Amino acid sequence: MRRRYLINLFVFISILFTAKFASAQMYAPVKWDFSVKNINESERELIFTATINHGWHLYSQQEYEDGPIPTSFHIEKSPSFKLNGKVLEGKSINEFDSNFGIELKYFKNKAVFTQKIKAISTEKFKISGVLEFMVCDNEKCLPPEEIEFSFAVDGFTLANNSEVADVEPQVKVDTIQVVEIEQGKDPLPTIKNSDLGTQPNTLGAKSFWGIFIAGFLGGFLALLTPCVFPMIPLTVSFFTKKSKTRMQGIGNALIYGASIIVIYVALGFIITKILGPDAMNSFASNVWMNLLFFVIFIVFAISFLGAFEITLPASWINKADSASDRGGFIGIFFMAFTLSLVSFSCTGPIIGTLLVEASVGGNNLGPLVGMAGFSTALALPFGLFAAFPGWLNSLPKSGGWLNSVKVVLGLLELALAIKFLSNADMVSHWGIITREVFIALWIIIFIVLGFYLLGKIKFSHDSDIKHVSIPRLFLSILTFSFVVYLIPGMWGAPLKIISGFPPPSFYSEGWNINGSSSSQDENQAIVEGIDKSKCPLNLPCFKDYDLALAYAQSQGKPLMVDFTGWSCVNCRKMEEQVWVDPRVLTRLKNDYVLVSLYVDDKTKLPQEEIYISPVTGKKIKTIGNKWSDLQTTRFKTNSQPLYVLLDNNEQLLNEPTAYDTDIEKYIAFLDSGKAEFTRRKEKKVLIKSPLS
Repeated sequence: MRRRYLINLFVFISILFTAKFASAQMYAPVKWDFSVKNINESERELIFTATINHGWHLYSQQEYEDGPIPTSFHIEKSPSFKLNGKVLEGKSINEFDSNFGIELKYFKNKAVFTQKIKAISTEKFKISGVLEFMVCDNEKCLPPEEIEFSFAVDGFTLANNSEVADVEPQVKVDTIQVVEIEQGKDPLPTIKNSDLGTQPNTLGAKSFWGIFIAGFLGGFLALLTPCVFPMIPLTVSFFTKKSKTRMQGIGNALIYGASIIVIYVALGFIITKILGPDAMNSFASNVWMNLLFFVIFIVFAISFLGAFEITLPASWINKADSASDRGGFIGIFFMAFTLSLVSFSCTGPIIGTLLVEASVGGNNLGPLVGMAGFSTALALPFGLFAAFPGWLNSLPKSGGWLNSVKVVLGLLELALAIKFLSNADMVSHWGIITREVFIALWIIIFIVLGFYLLGKIKFSHDSDIKHVSIPRLFLSILTFSFVVYLIPGMWGAPLKIISGFPPPSFYSEGWNINGSSSSQDENQAIVEGIDKSKCPLNLPCFKDYDLALAYAQSQGKPLMVDFTGWSCVNCRKMEEQVWVDPRVLTRLKNDYVLVSLYVDDKTKLPQEEIYISPVTGKKIKTIGNKWSDLQTTRFKTNSQPLYVLLDNNEQLLNEPTAYDTDIEKYIAFLDSGKAEFTRRKEKKVLIKSPLS
């Protein structure tokens, strides 16, 4: 390897020497031009244009281990602006280069590089820097060259909402000119995180608490399984008998419980680090990941139903058990570790369910928080019963009811598996797991659960039931009540209790993303882009931003941008718990032009519309990628739902809002946006379009 590196280095130096002598002929095959383009009131685009002589080629920004010096740009920092993304380049040629003996990316004839910046200063300012590049022809290469560049840039124009709100018209009404807006050109102003207010932060706290509580309930269920429950009296009795004093026994049990928490939190930490926030954020909309989760949950369900047990290698358990014989803290820790390994056949599916649900929530700390809740519930009884050993007598005896808990969990896992199959179906628009099919499958699963609780269905590990206990009777009543509640959902009932789990109401039998509307009012003119049969609650909505903006301008109405997703549970909850309120529904229908942008739509973009995101650097090749990039670029957040109210010049009417099921707050959000829109129209406050 080192020899190959030295050979390549020698070849490269030889080329540079050749270029040095060749440059004595004063080759100047590249001419650079620099210009600035104003995008909106604060965003500018620096344009670097290289005109390349025939026969020569300029290398791209991509770095190669054994290749040429890449084109690079070094921009001097200044308080007057900040960079927005990386330097982008036009389409390059990817071919074998005889000078270096490898495949390289380069440009012929002309190359254009662009760098977006955000102006902070309101005064005109200067941007300076140095760019470095290297060029070659088919026979020789010139040495890398550095040239200085400079741009004169206009400062930030005061046209944002905070400054416009109290500005009186500076011209008479009869001198107002209409601003024409060019369609399809980089809409929406960039806003800072602070412009979103504190609500999405609030959302993070709510999300963490929700994940922690879900983990705690999962840990409580794990306690009731035959792998864990019998260990509680055995372990506590061991500590109380082995310890010389009661306080020592309590201390050992607390160390044991703390060790359980450390072990499971460490597992959540490892999962978080391995997957990372980007991977977890994409789980909810990735077809293959949802199909994988579907298969995993089916396996979990079959395991809980008694077909087989998911166990870890016996060698792991033996090593942990032998280490637990040591005294002191180390021994107690490995006792807890042994419990974790031995009980995996019962806790594994619950942990797996929790980790998946926490991951697809899009929060990179979800698995960590979930495992903290799970391990707290699992460890709590050991500390409590060690402190109050008399409570052990009140524990129910182990028996067949523990296996019944496993079966119930298995049927619940089966119901959750349908959710992941439904996600994959909706994102891919297969139209197989429609709302009716989803609800029908759940009805069948919970009917089976109800009959199982009554002892009418038995599995291989179940013991005989001579009579139905009171808890079983009440649980079966609740289960059958739930089944009766689900049945009207087959014919369109909202089913608020499970909102977010089934597909939306418009994703029903006969659904087709390209089909014609069957619910369009006969007396309503058909508008391009509107099809109520594919919109939440049969609202008239667009799925394309440009069409929606044009229609809003023609109708003189504000625009509501709904960043949503096919697999977004919270989006469905907002639609089925908040939007369904008659007051909200009326406002959405009459006061706004609604556009729902699905960030996980896998429909391919036409080849000519594919581009590289200036923020993430990822290739934008699907409709979902396009709307997700729009949300990330303009609003600095990638979580859904996000609701944005805009006027006809694409300016914010108020602070965007996210997931919050408080109906009164949502009505206030809509009303404040409408009031601001009306105020601007009445006062004739003109906001110059960022596209003009």
